[in-house]
Amino acid sequence: MESIDMDVEDHVNADSTSNSSSFKRFGLKNSIQTNFGDDYVFHIAPNVDWTSMAVSLSSNVVKLYSPVTGQYYGECRGHTGTINQISFSVPSTPHVLHSCSSDGTIKSWDIRTFQQVSSISAGPSQEIFSFAYGGSNTSLLAAGCKSQILFWDWRNRKQVACLEDSHVEDVTQVHFVPGHQGKLASASVDGLVCIFDTNGDIDDDDHMDSVINVGTSVGKIGFYGENYRKLWCLTHIETLSLWDWTDGRNEADITDARTLASNSWIMGHVDYLVDCHYSKEGCRLWVLGGTNDGTVGYFPINLCNGKNAIESPDVVLEGGHIGVVRSVLPTTNILGGFSQSQGVFGWTGGEDGRLCCWSSDDSHEMNRSWISSTLVIKSPGGRRKNRHQPY
Repeated sequence: MESIDMDVEDHVNADSTSNSSSFKRFGLKNSIQTNFGDDYVFHIAPNVDWTSMAVSLSSNVVKLYSPVTGQYYGECRGHTGTINQISFSVPSTPHVLHSCSSDGTIKSWDIRTFQQVSSISAGPSQEIFSFAYGGSNTSLLAAGCKSQILFWDWRNRKQVACLEDSHVEDVTQVHFVPGHQGKLASASVDGLVCIFDTNGDIDDDDHMDSVINVGTSVGKIGFYGENYRKLWCLTHIETLSLWDWTDGRNEADITDARTLASNSWIMGHVDYLVDCHYSKEGCRLWVLGGTNDGTVGYFPINLCNGKNAIESPDVVLEGGHIGVVRSVLPTTNILGGFSQSQGVFGWTGGEDGRLCCWSSDDSHEMNRSWISSTLVIKSPGGRRKNRHQPY
């Protein structure tokens, strides 16, 4: 039976149960069903002033909500292929959302009207898996495509470079390095992470600074540490590695990350790694691991512990999802408090089509989600399913 997409969003209030523990809990505040069909939630991205958050769905639609109340604002339609990334990337235009897709385009949307305002194409039969705005003069738009990295001047949408010799498989990630805006990192299914200098006329030979051989297909990368000189890497076979991108030195290769995380809590087996989050204030890095039943933990990474580098979770979000969680958006810093978050810890989205809001307000006496060094509740067993595996 064909599903019907309606503008009215369905809010499912969480059941409230008591919990006698004294830990600071993040209870399920509410859950939003993004559609009445079988949509997955792929990504959640906030705008600069946190007045809106964008949510990309497997139906090739982006929906907009309030990150404080969950109010539904509207949607952006126009892509004809899977939306691989969304971002509010240009600070000078906080009302403009950008998205890239397997239809080979990067589109920009005015979230005040939900209308497309521009579109850049990578060409026929191309796909765009990732994009990034940056460069030394902030004028570059980079895109990771099928074995190529394309560059445009986003101000006039003119293509200025094409790197086609650095990778031999799909380029799953491109990121300008924070604090080093002339440097671009790319990652690929070919197992390589490349660092480029994007100043001047960009080419494969003279502008590649270094190559990191991860050894297996790379899904996500990000930066952390002093001056963001360190790089974390998650692979499609659920391994984690840490690098110093300035010299290509491997600092940790945690091939058994899921096992270490599973052994550090009592919530069952960690089936997949969602993301890594970094707190600059506390100089701490977490890997986010999840179960097929929808529980997610923030597991601190401490290389001083040697083989047990993944510690017991600081935060557990459990009881909101019934499927794989694909995106986690914290609206507050775990170590830095809850300023301007209005009691909301964050949002999660998953393959069950749900957006879940997690509350730090003690008036929401929800159990099974808290921040603690000791876990005291184990979720009941539930259905298992295979994880969906797009980039």
